[in-house]
Amino acid sequence: MPEILIIDDDPLVAETLADLAEDMGHVPLRAASLADGLAHADAGFGDVVLLDVMMPDGNGLEALPRFVASPPRPEVIIITGTDAEQSAEMAVRNGAWDYITKGAPVSSIRLAILRALEFRNEKLARTAQQGRQFNPAGLVGTSPAFMECLDLVAKAAHSDVPVLITGETGTGKELASRAIHENSDRAGRPFVVVDCAALPENLAESVLFGHVRGAFTGADRDAEGLIRQASGGTLFLDEIGELPPTLQKTFLRVLQERRFRPVGGRQEVECDFRLLAATNRDLPLMVRRGEFREDLLYRVRAMHIALPPLRQREDDLRPLAEHFVHQYCERNNLPSRILTQELLRALGAHHWPGNVRELRNTMETMIAFAGGVRTLYPAHLPEHIRVRHMRATAGGMRPEPAEPDSPDLPLAGLSIPTWMTYRDVALERAAVDYFQNLLAYAGGDMAKAQQLSGLSRAQFYRLLRKLR
Repeated sequence: MPEILIIDDDPLVAETLADLAEDMGHVPLRAASLADGLAHADAGFGDVVLLDVMMPDGNGLEALPRFVASPPRPEVIIITGTDAEQSAEMAVRNGAWDYITKGAPVSSIRLAILRALEFRNEKLARTAQQGRQFNPAGLVGTSPAFMECLDLVAKAAHSDVPVLITGETGTGKELASRAIHENSDRAGRPFVVVDCAALPENLAESVLFGHVRGAFTGADRDAEGLIRQASGGTLFLDEIGELPPTLQKTFLRVLQERRFRPVGGRQEVECDFRLLAATNRDLPLMVRRGEFREDLLYRVRAMHIALPPLRQREDDLRPLAEHFVHQYCERNNLPSRILTQELLRALGAHHWPGNVRELRNTMETMIAFAGGVRTLYPAHLPEHIRVRHMRATAGGMRPEPAEPDSPDLPLAGLSIPTWMTYRDVALERAAVDYFQNLLAYAGGDMAKAQQLSGLSRAQFYRLLRKLR
């Protein structure tokens, strides 16, 4: 029987809703706090959640994304004593199925539960019917913000509607579009990327639509445009906000009719393609400024996926870093690398303006410059990230050291090092710690540090060079 999770601190309201659920043949479970409600949801209970807004331990609207992302992926109905338009909008934007005030008739609540369960059953049936496991194709992460987007990517892959993917530079818009294509019915067919920002305005029509011989000076043969190349597959318009205004009207007609005329041609060409588009710009704002056609925006935004910046995906930093290190080592036939807890904390202190792309470049650069060193420390980070980390720790923000029972280990999926390798790594780590403390104690005075170390001048500098 369907499970109804009721989260309300008013005993009378909770009892009334529980009786209603039982009368409908469902299994109710009451929770008087958000914490208890989340515990039940995380344990897998609840096809539908009836969630109050004003709870003793927090705001239900703020906790809504956590309920939506919980294991049962329930449909959430907000039930509140206030009828605030702004709250209703926030509820819908955060994934609520419906928004009902406590003064509403019981019949309205009954209908909302019924419709939510009908929708959920159809959704589960579609998933089972598709019977195809979604391959994230390089999209890595488990944070709630990322999982919500991954769910939308999977849904987009099982349809053929145009999708607009938005997000800051480096958030993985092209990667998401490739995942949609590779998991769709068009997988294995062409995936054609058009960089709208790089289209020369005087040649844009020729690049997109192709041309016939003699269409213009230098056109000594027929040329197939990028749209024709995408026939049967997917056309990805990267940075669609940069599409020249003169082309926006033309492209709108292509989307509507799936036909176009090559430059200089007499016959129109039919082309079947699926459209995906991406931008880091605010297209609605561009529409208001007259810089982007409103009708084109509606056409390309049948489905919208907004990728979160990396600073909103703190839980994904470690798996992403490990993924990029694994990729780089495998691609270059290198042995595994060990990421220290200090390094992971330093990565967490950075704000990542370049997002996932910046993190990937950072990890690859670290490995390249670390040479044969198997363990990566904050000292291997690029200078601008190290400076930010040092400023944070110097300002009293140094995190607690790692517990002894959580040692730095090789990355999951890579081979564990031999004893000799592990011993060498441990000795190198001890040497790095010693010399960092030594130089700090000596206040950066190299002569004093060398004297305190008990090493000869040649040995001292040789070790410093070795340890970088």
